[in-house]
Amino acid sequence: QVQLVESGGGLVQAGGSLRLSCAASLRPFSTYTMAWFRQAPGKEREFVSAISWKDDNTYYANSMKGRFTISRDNTRNTVYLQMNSLKPEDTAVYYCAAVRYPVETMVFEKQSEYDYWGKGALVTVST
Repeated sequence: QVQLVESGGGLVQAGGSLRLSCAASLRPFSTYTMAWFRQAPGKEREFVSAISWKDDNTYYANSMKGRFTISRDNTRNTVYLQMNSLKPEDTAVYYCAAVRYPVETMVFEKQSEYDYWGKGALVTVST
């Protein structure tokens, strides 16, 4: 059974940092494009960041550029999201997502492109 398990969420003050991890049972992990999405209370789920399986190119939503960094460790079957300079509006449940060998025309921001999802990790940023 495919599993994506997020960890590292929690409560942090505004301006602080957190690192989320997503451990995957997908094999081989290196063949999957990985992404993070988030859903704030009362809002729709939105794209945060993605990292390509093919060349490790990274993609970010505009509001996260310069503050968030996605990375992957294929030896640990894990993708990370380093979040710095956190703001109260970053409060959300963060979800890990994966798709294997996506097409060249994949739209990274589109949720329907991804086949596997984790259950999410709650990040709360206080003022």
